[in-house]
Amino acid sequence: MVWVKINTLFILAIMNKKSNSLLKLKLISSSASIVISLSLVLYVIGLLAYILINTNSFSKKIKENITFSILLKDSAKEIDIVKFQKYIDAEDFAKNSIYINKDEATKNLISELGEDFTDFLGYSPLLASIDLKLKAEHTSLEKIKQLESELMQFDIVQEIYYHKNLIQNINANINKILMFLSSFCLLLSIISIALINNSIRLSIYSKRFVIQTMSLVGAENWQIQKPFLIKSLTQGMYSSIFAIFLMIGSIQLIQKETASILNVNDFKLISFIFIFIFVSGLFLSWLSTFFAVRKYVRIDEHKLYEQ
Repeated sequence: MVWVKINTLFILAIMNKKSNSLLKLKLISSSASIVISLSLVLYVIGLLAYILINTNSFSKKIKENITFSILLKDSAKEIDIVKFQKYIDAEDFAKNSIYINKDEATKNLISELGEDFTDFLGYSPLLASIDLKLKAEHTSLEKIKQLESELMQFDIVQEIYYHKNLIQNINANINKILMFLSSFCLLLSIISIALINNSIRLSIYSKRFVIQTMSLVGAENWQIQKPFLIKSLTQGMYSSIFAIFLMIGSIQLIQKETASILNVNDFKLISFIFIFIFVSGLFLSWLSTFFAVRKYVRIDEHKLYEQ
């Protein structure tokens, strides 16, 4: 009889130990699932923000590499040309300007054509010019037309040459790309946040009876919420760190493949994105947990079984 009791107690102890182990395993699995899900969400949001900002930087580079040739009259004096170029360089619209005299223009064209056209013409019909590159914010077609009318008022200016259709197409396509990426980022961010919010709610849902028990024994709302919120901040911190490490790997890969195109070495930009990821991880995890716990703190006991 004594032997049977000992065996029974031993079996119960083993079952209790297994039950506790399974419970711990479930809790660890649940926490790991939330950390992984949140870190992937933060990684996707951070990567999209990085690409979007760099796309804007890339579009700026394209716009600022468009050349406007200001052709100067043959009668223009050297001193007037120097004054005119200084005036251009001092204006807000100018990124940089290069003066090309008639001889340089002739040599450049001969080099491009591969033959000396002055041999059969007997002279060079080319004009001296100033190659102007504008700042990105001044490359809209309206501003260019306004600038063209202003520069044409100078006596030494013969003509201003630029590819109108090319500029129009570049501006239109860049705006479309930026709008598409912005919309895609916003949509994906909303979906990602909804998914992580749902994951945290499901995790809290599994502990709804524990929350109700704490409430029944007289614990204040803040006392019930406190351990869950602290845990949420811990999960958010781990998720943010993991997401940042993923971002570092991605940035290194992008740097290797597109170093000449994207602004991958901008320390301020990268630091801002990392801080944004870290703060977002803490905030999203805390906020979702706060509302999920508050729901079950306030819920009627009978409704717990209807969930």
